Amino acid sequence: MDTRHFRTLFISDVHLGSKAAKADFLLDFLRYHDADTIFLVGDIVDGWRLKRSWYWPQVCNDVVQKLLRKARKGTRVVYIPGNHDEFLRDFPGMHFGGIEVAERMMHDGADGKKYLVLHGDEFDVVVRNARLLAYLGDWAYDTAIKINVVLAAIRRRMGMPYWSFSAWAKLQVKHAVNFIGEFQRVVADEARKHGADGVICGHIHHAVIEDMDGVRYINTGDWVESCTAIAEHEDGTFELITWSTMADAQAIPLAIEHRDGQLEPQAA
Repeated sequence: MDTRHFRTLFISDVHLGSKAAKADFLLDFLRYHDADTIFLVGDIVDGWRLKRSWYWPQVCNDVVQKLLRKARKGTRVVYIPGNHDEFLRDFPGMHFGGIEVAERMMHDGADGKKYLVLHGDEFDVVVRNARLLAYLGDWAYDTAIKINVVLAAIRRRMGMPYWSFSAWAKLQVKHAVNFIGEFQRVVADEARKHGADGVICGHIHHAVIEDMDGVRYINTGDWVESCTAIAEHEDGTFELITWSTMADAQAIPLAIEHRDGQLEPQAA
């Protein structure tokens, strides 16, 4: 499979250090995708879980080394910390092995539009105001993810692509759906306040490209449930990609934005 090159790639919520992280899928994705600039939009390393129990298999090192190697070869790599890797927020403007750290950043699209890039946890009331509740929710989420592990093993043996039970279940809960909608609205409002045409974020593990009252809202998804990334083409259009199989993996575009701003859903 040939390597695809983009102007910009946006990746978030990998959660390296968590047993649920699909680090092998991400490593495979990075082998076949390259860009002039790569934004790591938070929660790349899961400091919360590493504090509870150290888990760092070789594939986590491989992902880090792959990103560092891309940086050495000329790719601009920008790391915007999230709540799970908030320890990096103490180092804005610093460079680590060619990877620069920033709290948030304004991205100039190829088409002249401006996009505010941030993780998004500052707009999550639970994370901001009830840290204990957030930790408990994180624990419950881990339990749901364990179900994913069993299902994924069964589907792999049957030759079926990866599918996330926890992501599906989350979208069946009315409260979760309402939260996602409210989160999207508040983040879009933040972009509007800063005079941006759009916002690119992560945090809620729900990948999407859509317009919200004149602001383009883009969420990168995650590499725990959906294995998704956002790619910006040379003409400024965006593509939402899911990486659902390994080895001879085929990237499945979920939505492609056309020059006129319309979105064309793609069949999975």
